[in-house]
Amino acid sequence: MISLACSPAAAQRLGPRDVDTLPSRAPQLVARYGPDSLQFGELRLPAGAGPFPLAIVIHGGCWTKGFATLKNTAAIASALLDDGIATWNIEYRQVGDPGGGWPNTFLDVGAGVDYVRTLARRYPLDLGRVVLVGHSAGAHLALWAAGRHHLGLHSVIRGANPLAVRAAVALDGPGDLESFVGPDARICRAPVIAGLMGGTPASVPERFRDASPKDALPLGVRQYLVSAAVLMPADAHAYESAARAAGDSVAVLVVTSGGHFGVIAPGTPFWPPVRDFIRLAFGLHE
Repeated sequence: MISLACSPAAAQRLGPRDVDTLPSRAPQLVARYGPDSLQFGELRLPAGAGPFPLAIVIHGGCWTKGFATLKNTAAIASALLDDGIATWNIEYRQVGDPGGGWPNTFLDVGAGVDYVRTLARRYPLDLGRVVLVGHSAGAHLALWAAGRHHLGLHSVIRGANPLAVRAAVALDGPGDLESFVGPDARICRAPVIAGLMGGTPASVPERFRDASPKDALPLGVRQYLVSAAVLMPADAHAYESAARAAGDSVAVLVVTSGGHFGVIAPGTPFWPPVRDFIRLAFGLHE
């Protein structure tokens, strides 16, 4: 576990619109990975010839329309270019969007991840060095997408041929959906998990088994969890213990200042340790 304390406390008040307006670079490509208007992503490439390691970036927003879009993660998708990491920042349907929620939110994320194979035919991407980086609800989706290859072939959200990834970085979001039922109403101002899943853990247990990373352990990839304001340290360590007991490699970074959005705010004092943690997932500090 790594702990840090930063200031100023004012950054605790960073919100989604604040990070939406942080500086970002124009993508080299905006591409659709599916026919829906929300099935698209932004590809950014660093300087050089490549092949480049790739971060697949997944924004949060309580899995619900109106909280966040891929603008929320455009700044970190741009900042990682300075480390020689290409980024594919994806949009997807959320609850409240036509077709959003179960199962299409998951199918969209999976399709967006798998579309990297198509991108790699044209752009110099190293498919052996792909890391999923998700924030908030996107943290859950990053962990889920990293381990979906272990789901049974009968699963409606698995996908036919899940892309293998090196690691998943979960920035202040839950790895255990069932334990987030209850806290979701406080954090998201509404009980959003039931809307995402189309029911409760009691009414649709099979869906939670397929969609909750903790229920799918071991994921078979390295996992890096950042605890800030939504993923509490106790919950992060409970997940860490379960994952290690199942045979997975897990690291936890506890951030004590900066709040939920400080962890995706390049240019603030809160970004450097998160940046280093993401670099660790790529093996850049090894």
